[in-house]
Amino acid sequence: MRPCPRLRSAFVLVLAATLAACAGEGGGGEGRGEGLRGVDLEAKVLRVGILNDLSGPAATIGRPIGLGFEMLYSQINAGGSGLLPDGWTVEWVSRDHGYNPQQSVQLYNEVQDDVLFLGMSFGTPTTLPLHPMLERDRMLAISVSLSSRTGRNEFTPVVTPTYRTEAMRAVDWAVEQAGPSVKIGIAYQQDDFGEDALEGLEVEAEFHGVEVVSKQAIAPGQADFTAVVSALRSAGAEYVMLGILPGATGPLLGTAAQLGYQPVWMGNSPAWLDRFFEPDVIPPEVFASYHWVGSPPYWGEDIPGMEPFLDAYVRFGSSEMDPDGYIIYGYMYASAGIEAFRRALEADDVTADGLLAALHEIVDWDVNGLSQPISLATVPYDAGRLTRVLRPVMEERTWEVVSDFAAPQSDTPGS
Repeated sequence: MRPCPRLRSAFVLVLAATLAACAGEGGGGEGRGEGLRGVDLEAKVLRVGILNDLSGPAATIGRPIGLGFEMLYSQINAGGSGLLPDGWTVEWVSRDHGYNPQQSVQLYNEVQDDVLFLGMSFGTPTTLPLHPMLERDRMLAISVSLSSRTGRNEFTPVVTPTYRTEAMRAVDWAVEQAGPSVKIGIAYQQDDFGEDALEGLEVEAEFHGVEVVSKQAIAPGQADFTAVVSALRSAGAEYVMLGILPGATGPLLGTAAQLGYQPVWMGNSPAWLDRFFEPDVIPPEVFASYHWVGSPPYWGEDIPGMEPFLDAYVRFGSSEMDPDGYIIYGYMYASAGIEAFRRALEADDVTADGLLAALHEIVDWDVNGLSQPISLATVPYDAGRLTRVLRPVMEERTWEVVSDFAAPQSDTPGS
């Protein structure tokens, strides 16, 4: 005989109430006492998950970003960092999804029971498929992706200005340099990452009444850029946005140089790799007209947070990797998760929901002196709107500020 649905429902409600009451005994609420997911209050241990690309097409970025995360956690574990209360340490579980969305889902299922949150979910195409599971598990995942689409979900905050914002800023700068008659083109990766840059470019171009003369989609892993460069040149593009990964930047610019085409290149954050500073990788003249549009600091920049970062690098990173700007990115993104956990500790609620509430308390925070102020109070996330334009000084392996931090001009019509 089948159980009566009404009786079964009543049983479920009683059981749920009983479990909730037991969880609250001596712990101040569900998840605050014994059995916390990813937190050992007695031993003062936080367990964090990392889903990264260490072997796929974005590994040249993923590896240094991953090192930045490990440096911050190691700095906390060594004591005296001030990032968490004394005695707290961080354990991290790192997995390599190889920039494969299906693998990202599988690995998430492997780690989700053992961690309070994902300190890193690297990549746009590998983060978006996690959204249903993150919502189900109330799992925060710091998104190492600047995609606007990623930031529309409460559980995947974007903690810097987005690719869209960077592209908007690039158009503003192009108009400042060449006037409203400037011809702009774009080469963008044909996925959510690249299309975010395309959308920002189109929005700001329309605001200025500027013509986008060529839009060239690039497949991830594409090797031949002759047709792309030829199309941009034929269209007369004078300023070209690059919404691509560095694996495409070098070959594309190299092909353009071979074909005698040298517009002003404007790269999104992930379009650059510090190995480009090395003349034996790509001839420096290829980057003679290259510019980088983004928000994070560059290596050695004179800002308050650089000294603690460099100290962490000397102690925990220098034996693993040469200086690389993406190490700073990783250190910054890791800082966001740790800051949310620190605030959750102060509020005496390190449950999944307590962590999320603490994240939304982050307002006008300068990422421990490494960033322009960011805010994570509202969803969709729009952490910051200030980006700048840099030019590489190849012989000195550093950067020159060409145009300082500013928000897209369309943010304030009439400006």
